[in-house]
Amino acid sequence: MKFKSKMTAAIVLALSLGGCATMADQEFFGHLDTGFGEANRATFAAMVVNPDPQYDTPIPATSAAHAAAAIERYRSDNVKKPERVSTTEGGGNN
Repeated sequence: MKFKSKMTAAIVLALSLGGCATMADQEFFGHLDTGFGEANRATFAAMVVNPDPQYDTPIPATSAAHAAAAIERYRSDNVKKPERVSTTEGGGNN
């Protein structure tokens, strides 16, 4: 009977000393790194949509009729040609 009580006391002592581990032992798991998980938090924040956005400039008005006409021109291969804009001036020897 003495052996059982000594073994029980040893097990209780071992389990109670296991609770004395410090956080320095946990550095491998990221507990001491203040930036641990920052990439995950930043990615999550980027996915959250602002339910009430406030813009500096008002959103320009749109027209469904203009959009439908543009789609119809695209389907019939009758697209308006964009205006050609030159970004350089022709230079010669002066």
